[in-house]
Formats: sequence, C-alpha cells, structure tokens
Amino acid sequence: MALSPLDIHNKEFASRMRGYDKDEVNDFLAQIIKDYSAAIKHNEELEKSLAETQDKIKYFTDLKDALNQSIIVAQEAADKVKKNADQEAELITQQAEKNAQNLLTDATDKANHILGDATDKAKTITVQTEDLKRQTRVFRQRLQVMLESQLEVVKSPEWKELLASTTEAAEYLDPANAPAPLDNTPQDSVNSEASEESDGQTKYTEIVFPTDDAAASDDAEATPAPENPDAE
Repeated sequence: MALSPLDIHNKEFASRMRGYDKDEVNDFLAQIIKDYSAAIKHNEELEKSLAETQDKIKYFTDLKDALNQSIIVAQEAADKVKKNADQEAELITQQAEKNAQNLLTDATDKANHILGDATDKAKTITVQTEDLKRQTRVFRQRLQVMLESQLEVVKSPEWKELLASTTEAAEYLDPANAPAPLDNTPQDSVNSEASEESDGQTKYTEIVFPTDDAAASDDAEATPAPENPDAE
C-alpha cells in the first residue's frame, strides 16, 4: 500500500546513540511530505486528465465506429438503391420495348388490313368499272342498232310517199280555196301546222294524221244508206 503524506508525518523513529539530528530529519520529512503531496496531487490530475482523455478517445472511437457503420449502411443502401434503380430501369426498358413492339405490330397489322381492304376495294371497283364499260358498250351497240333501224324506217319510201305534197292538198291548204265549213265539228285530216310564239318566230311544225276512229267515221258518212224496197 502506498504511503500517504499523513503516514510520513506521523512516522516516528527510535532514538539511538549517535543518531541523526532530529530537527534535520523532521525538516527533511516535511520537505518530503510537501513534495510527495505535490506529486500525489499531480498524479491525481494526470489520472483525471488521462481518464478524460480516455473518455474522449472512447467517444471518438465510438463515433468513428458509428460513422463507419453509417458509411457501411449508407453504402449498402446506395448499392441497394442503385441495384433497384438498375432493375427498375431494365424493367421499364423491357416494358417500353415490348409496348413499342406491340404498337409496331398493331400498326403493321392495321396497315396491312387497310391495304388489303383498299386492294380488295380497288379490285372490286376495277371489276365494276370494267363491267360498267362492258354494259355501256353493249348499250351503245344496241342504241346504235336501234337508231340505225329507226333511221332506215324514217328513210323508207313509205314515209316519202306519205309526206309528199299533192296538188289537191296544196289547193286545200290554201285559205283562199278552202271551202266554207258546214258545221263547227272539227275534221281530222293530214295537215302540217306551225306553232308561233307572240314574237312571230316559228318554233316547231306538227304533222297530224287521221286516227282510225276518224277514218271509220268518214267512211260511214261517205257510204250511202241502202234503199228500202218497201218504200215504193
């Protein structure tokens, strides 16, 4: 056990013959007590400072460990976030490529479908156009044949004889030679009448032919009634 300054102060030595001077020994012990007390105090201060330093070292060591742990956790979190971001970016890229491929496929299918429909419609229109042209050609040929046949009929001698003017007809058509009408009943005859507008311009010429009923009526009037033998 270390001596304390009180132990040194209370230390008593036995007296002997021809021993040390008691006063000198006491002075020297007092000096030792003083120096020993100062050494003990300084040692206590050093121990206190050492304890504080050790506490600070422990604090900084713990702080360093915490920082290292935080750095490790942050690095792990950063690595995890980077990994998740890479995975998400890869998924987004794959989904975008898939969507783009689907859109391209749909657009290609629609374009092919529209092109096919347009081709089919074009073929149908072409067939219909050719059929219409064929029908038009047939109609044109029939119309040409019909017109030619009608023209031949118009050019026939019967029409020429029918439309030829005679002397009796010219005299009959002359207003000066026309007989006075017997009654107000209109008579059917072959006549050519000109229609005029208010300005005096002739617009058309109409040829009137007697009908079968009118001819039959004229024949009946021209045929004399048979004599009655009983009248005599």
